[in-house]
Amino acid sequence: MIKATLQQLRLFEAVARFGSFTRAAEAIHLTQPAISIQVKRLEETLGAPLFEQMGKKIYLTAAGKELYATCRHVFDSLGTFEGKLDELRGEVAGPLNLAAVTTAKYFLPHYLGAFLRRYPKVLPQLKVSNRARITERMEANEDDIYILATLPERIDIEVHPFLKDELVVFAHPKHPLANKKKIPPELLLGERIISREAGSGIRMTFERLLAERGVTLEPYMELGSGEAIKQAVMSGIGIATLSTFSLKLELETGRLVVLDVEGMPIRRNWYAVHRRGKHLTPSALKFIEFLQTADISVLSEHL
Repeated sequence: MIKATLQQLRLFEAVARFGSFTRAAEAIHLTQPAISIQVKRLEETLGAPLFEQMGKKIYLTAAGKELYATCRHVFDSLGTFEGKLDELRGEVAGPLNLAAVTTAKYFLPHYLGAFLRRYPKVLPQLKVSNRARITERMEANEDDIYILATLPERIDIEVHPFLKDELVVFAHPKHPLANKKKIPPELLLGERIISREAGSGIRMTFERLLAERGVTLEPYMELGSGEAIKQAVMSGIGIATLSTFSLKLELETGRLVVLDVEGMPIRRNWYAVHRRGKHLTPSALKFIEFLQTADISVLSEHL
């Protein structure tokens, strides 16, 4: 029997997951020396090194890889056990692991904040990243629920639509196309189009519209976030496509304008997605129900 404490295993798992003592310390709000000491004691207990350093990076040793896999299994089992206890008590409580694509950051906190006010014993963790990374997390079954607007091409998922959205083409208010009506998509080929990276859900949806008109998107510039794209457009560099959720403030203040492009806006749904067959905790089931019944406009007004 390994005489290691659960805290030591949790600290080791965090370092292995982040690949860094510093990032693990920031994530779990402990000092780096405190984590290093506990991991060192764990190595002494096991009689084997768990990490090796090459240059400025650390890597798992063979023993470290085996322990990391064991820790993931143990902590997943503990999470399932906590959920079953909550079920027996009839409580909506315990962990709620969410992962969402970046555009969701403009509305998901409204839902989550209202949900936590109703169910304060829920302990949420939210990961926000691009669509490619969220798809990877889904493949690895790292979370309970995934929030996306562009669904992955796989059949082993259950999909729960909960919110409608619009994608628009937008520009600087003084852009030559700002006052044009019914702009043909073909005309956009002469513009400097600022786009998200390849694989982005928004880019894929916009490219699909253009393809229907026989137009191929050739980005003038690719940027990794909606915020960077908005700044570029406000600087007059070019035009772009984003969700109206991410443009609300800039449109209201007149810093950006929506272009009247034929076929736009593109209306789409947002979905709460989880792997088929996954055991969802009471908090995860209740959150899906909450997403489908809550009114986002009302939630926003009360913040």
